[in-house]
Amino acid sequence: MKIKVCGMRDVENVSSLLALKPDFVGFIFYHKSKRFVTEFPQIKFPSETKKVGVFVNETIEKVIATVEKYKLDFVQLHGNETPNYCNEILNSHLERSRKIVSESHKLKIIKAFSVDENFDFSITKKFQKFCEYFLFDTKGTNYGGNGIKFNWEILQNYKGKVPFLLSGGISKDDAEDIKKIIHPAFKGVDINSGFEIEPALKNIKNIKEFKHNLI
Repeated sequence: MKIKVCGMRDVENVSSLLALKPDFVGFIFYHKSKRFVTEFPQIKFPSETKKVGVFVNETIEKVIATVEKYKLDFVQLHGNETPNYCNEILNSHLERSRKIVSESHKLKIIKAFSVDENFDFSITKKFQKFCEYFLFDTKGTNYGGNGIKFNWEILQNYKGKVPFLLSGGISKDDAEDIKKIIHPAFKGVDINSGFEIEPALKNIKNIKEFKHNLI
């Protein structure tokens, strides 16, 4: 099961996290977030850990510039972005690359959706050809980081083939319940506020315990 740790910022904290070899590390480039990255940690990432930039209704130019500056592997779109916006992101990145890049090095998209009891999973269909993953997060007052769960049983209403990550209020005590989720497209979890000492500073010990318990 894949693990994405989002809302990172502190250099030493990121370095300690990388020792656990998470699949993804997320950095938030949304200025209204408490976890907004003011200074990107200059650390060499192992090849197995992908850098994810999280954006909310940002201009395409700003997203691409940030991707290039920090050599991001993924962009996570956590706002009201459209399928056309996703397509433009991918096309703009290819054009700026100025060369044919291998499939393994193409920019990839994670599209986040805010989920509650009334969420219509069919709206994800329009995004499927542009996205590597979907992320199902709890609908709340903020764009992510609300620290609350939605009813995971409604994940069975998702009939798409794009793999998804589960997010929203996950803590180290949820490992056993997460392992009970049976869905062919369920590929991992996105964790954030449930593992924080303070905004953007993670409890590495708890993450290590959680990762161990997911196995």
